[in-house]
Amino acid sequence: MPNSTIMILAAGRGLRMGELTRFIPKPLVKFHDKPLIVWHLEKIAATKIKNVVINLSYLGNQIKNYLGNGSQWNLDIQYSDENPVLETAGGIKKAIPLINSDPFIVINSDIFTNYDYLNFHKCVLKSKEANLFFTNNPPHNKSGDYHIDLNGNLSKNGLNMKTFCGIGVYKKSFFNDVPTNIPSKLSNLFDKKIKKGLIQGQMIDDLWLDIGTPERLLSPIN
Repeated sequence: MPNSTIMILAAGRGLRMGELTRFIPKPLVKFHDKPLIVWHLEKIAATKIKNVVINLSYLGNQIKNYLGNGSQWNLDIQYSDENPVLETAGGIKKAIPLINSDPFIVINSDIFTNYDYLNFHKCVLKSKEANLFFTNNPPHNKSGDYHIDLNGNLSKNGLNMKTFCGIGVYKKSFFNDVPTNIPSKLSNLFDKKIKKGLIQGQMIDDLWLDIGTPERLLSPIN
């Protein structure tokens, strides 16, 4: 577990935040008096994981200047710069040379969760290439994203639709077919891999919030 790498996706523009992200990048927007990305770094530090990779694009230098090399959290932060932004799958593909572990963990910077990151070490992929984390559907995503059955198998349609948390554990091979330096979305890759039976899913019962709008910045965390 200490030798794992966690990648934080932080390159997006954050247009839904309106004026809040006009002059600062979304990961530095404060949620309960703390930048969104710092919540993640503190949780990662508590796991004894040292290696963190953060992809950057929009106002990325602000994130670099704020976080530095991660030493204040006893972390080793490396940055993967994108110009132009490569979307989620494309951004991960570009960053893979910086990632020391296989599998590795990816977390969206614009979520908040009470899920204990120590639990990542319990994730076993075996014949699968990825493990995605899901939660019950929030009001802004009532229809959910994927159906998950009792065995953790995923499909695009079904009665038990759940919302993807923006957290996943991936083998590097998951991204073998993603083109280099070309924008590519994780959702498209998920669809292809689900058809091949290469993704498993698991539910989390902890608080989870997608901080995607100014209104959701007011969400309680207790």
